[in-house]
Amino acid sequence: MIKTNKELIVMQAVQGQVSHPKVRQRVTAEGKTITVPNVGGITYGVHVGDDAFGLMVDHLEPAVSMKNTDKVDNVGLMTLACPGNYARVISGEAKGDVGYVLGTHGGIDHTIVEFAEETLEKMVIGDKILVKGHGKGLVLHDYPNVDVISIDPELLEKIDIEEENGKVVFPVVAKIPGAVMGSGVGSGTSHSGDYDIITHDRALMNELGIDKLKFGDFVLLEDSDNTYGLGGYFRGASTIGIIVHSDCLITGHGPGVTVVMTSKKGDIVGKIDPTANIGKYIKESK
Repeated sequence: MIKTNKELIVMQAVQGQVSHPKVRQRVTAEGKTITVPNVGGITYGVHVGDDAFGLMVDHLEPAVSMKNTDKVDNVGLMTLACPGNYARVISGEAKGDVGYVLGTHGGIDHTIVEFAEETLEKMVIGDKILVKGHGKGLVLHDYPNVDVISIDPELLEKIDIEEENGKVVFPVVAKIPGAVMGSGVGSGTSHSGDYDIITHDRALMNELGIDKLKFGDFVLLEDSDNTYGLGGYFRGASTIGIIVHSDCLITGHGPGVTVVMTSKKGDIVGKIDPTANIGKYIKESK
């Protein structure tokens, strides 16, 4: 098992409420005007492990989207809530039901939480959710050139990570060229939010297997340095991320990637595993 400073990591409660869906009229990359479901709310029948492509949606977030109305508090929620963190409904008919954090979506500034469909049926807009924020400050002892950005330490231990020739070998569903990363590039922090894979060259997406991605899939972003902000193109750098929202209609956008870990020196490599999805590891940990 890869060695970390897990015993020094502090867990802190953060909280938000289920947001209302937002709808925007979109002009697609092909010049068509369309109105479809967008970000926010409770999305029935769409969960971690489902296809991120093919639905009549734009930037759709699976399961439940939450945020705080206070912007400062919301920064705390988005920063401290890491993929894999325990989440619990603390109000309404679904009170006591548990799920886990999938990731965060920048721009709209949502934290996305996976719950079972039975829980979604009991939830309403405005229900409160508490998350046990855990993961910030995590360090891989033997890899000083790898920065862990956002992942629950317990989840990290469940992933079949290998160590070869001084590098971290992380299972991923796909390897994505840094050159196709778009919206979100230039954000000042990689510790919250996401940035998008540009997907409008469908032939390239098919060639790379990107059009088969699912919510919760782990991916390797090649030539991508996310040490001090999102989307720094740097040859040889590597980043692990997780798919948090659906494909998109507008130019420069596509499935969103929340950063898990990054290495400017390229000390992270990807090993293709079609099952490398957060849902699998969470299920195995129960």
